[in-house]
Amino acid sequence: MNIIIGADHAGFTLKEKLALWLKKKGHKITDISNKTRDVNDDYPDISQQVAQKVAKTKSKGILICGTGIGVCIVANKIRGIRAVAAPTPLFAKLSRQDEDTNILCLAGADQKKHVQGLHPSITNTKKIVHTWLNTRFSSATRHIRRINKIKKIEQ
Repeated sequence: MNIIIGADHAGFTLKEKLALWLKKKGHKITDISNKTRDVNDDYPDISQQVAQKVAKTKSKGILICGTGIGVCIVANKIRGIRAVAAPTPLFAKLSRQDEDTNILCLAGADQKKHVQGLHPSITNTKKIVHTWLNTRFSSATRHIRRINKIKKIEQ
């Protein structure tokens, strides 16, 4: 699977770990981020680039910032993107199964700098990613109807 990945400075370390792990699993990774951690990276810039590339290529994307929320807000501004900030494997599964999400947004900031427990462990983050990548859209009529309504709003 081709995965477009990007992170700001707060998500850079997690992005590096996930990209390596995903490559070992046989995925093709396109990294939109800087090659080194830069505290001046702003999540709107990276999120927009990843979301536009995902929309254009019909790939899957992963975005990482401090909480996963900022990148999710930006990505959802791009037509054709249905991004989710999924804090658990169940949320990841349901977002793919019901909403056919195409970008997964993750919390990546150093836990020492943020609220304890806000950021999942690397093990749990890998479970979230694995679940999201391996869950198919259900294609249930009600979900197709709802996604079509979203597409109409994007017009």
